[in-house]
Amino acid sequence: MSPQDEKRGETFVMRGEARSASEEAISLSTFIMGLGTAVLIHLGDAPNPETGQTARDLPLARQNLDLLSMLRQKTRGNLTQDEEQLFDGLLTDLRIRFVEASKR
Repeated sequence: MSPQDEKRGETFVMRGEARSASEEAISLSTFIMGLGTAVLIHLGDAPNPETGQTARDLPLARQNLDLLSMLRQKTRGNLTQDEEQLFDGLLTDLRIRFVEASKR
């Protein structure tokens, strides 16, 4: 295997063909926004992209919100300032929306 076939990550080595930029374009911000979108969908605040319908499923919304909260705790001190602001703002907004949805 040639050095061009090897891509180094922070803690591991990936071997194989390089993928296009669009396949590698996920970042932490993109990932947490995806989880946040899942919370909005389960709260009924956004349509399900597969059906176009809105439906409320508070247990699933809570599960995704808990996952985001756990991820925030585990990444504390390892994020850029922009990532911290995005994460904290997203969690605050989603928690407020969850409480409001729980009252309906």
